Amino acid sequence: MTQKRFVKVRADFLLDGRVVPLIFRTEDGPTVRIDRILDIRQAPALKSGGQGMRYTCRVGERLLYLFHDRSQWFVEQGPDQ
Repeated sequence: MTQKRFVKVRADFLLDGRVVPLIFRTEDGPTVRIDRILDIRQAPALKSGGQGMRYTCRVGERLLYLFHDRSQWFVEQGPDQ
């Protein structure tokens, strides 16, 4: 199992209660803009353990999973990466 990479997230909170992440960054890394959210669902973090709301995100040509687990956010590489 890999270690979770926790990130800071800036998100929109919509009137219907949905949370839409816009950008994220690791503590010492660059800001990463999310180009598009392809899917949102409750799912396990298969590589680092845990479970939460999983956002499948497109960032440039890459796919990654951004998880919101209780009050924390973390990132996993997407499928086939």
